[in-house]
Amino acid sequence: MFTKVWGKAKLVRNLAALGAIAAVGMPTVAESGPAPVIGANAPPQTGSKSGLPVPRFVSLKSARVNVRVGPGEDYKIAWIFTRSALPVEVIQEFDTWRRIRDSDGTVGWVFQSLLSGKRTAVVATWGGNDPRPLHSSAASDSSITAYLQPGVMGQLDRCHQGWCKISSTQYSGWIPQDQLWGTYQGEDVN
Repeated sequence: MFTKVWGKAKLVRNLAALGAIAAVGMPTVAESGPAPVIGANAPPQTGSKSGLPVPRFVSLKSARVNVRVGPGEDYKIAWIFTRSALPVEVIQEFDTWRRIRDSDGTVGWVFQSLLSGKRTAVVATWGGNDPRPLHSSAASDSSITAYLQPGVMGQLDRCHQGWCKISSTQYSGWIPQDQLWGTYQGEDVN
């Protein structure tokens, strides 16, 4: 069994050689950049079971979430998330299971009850390791209230016209939407 420690060194990607997971060939966030623009190529699809849009961003409900190689308890556990509220992207549905992608681009299956509709986001790791300014309002000329390191997570309060308000117990402010993983470019979040 493997534990995926979020925010630390990347999970060893050769787990397929150990028989734990199949290679998925997904790029990491650092390679892929911001999430695509909603509706850029095709109308959104809905999940066959939930009726909700697929893909969509959600967060982990529990501090311990088993991620499996397939949709069912009979499949091996590929890794375990050990932190609640992390943003993940639902990319497929099968019965009560959701195929998710995390901010590293790793894909696996989780039971639907371990996911929450609460939105969170991670400060972008693409574009270097420089801290990103957090503004007092949704304007680049507004005062800077904090600087956030890439990989910092916060609650996604709202997004509008390319800016998102994120917060935690230590900070609150606005950041350009393209500097976050956990929201689609052009998506309005209320």
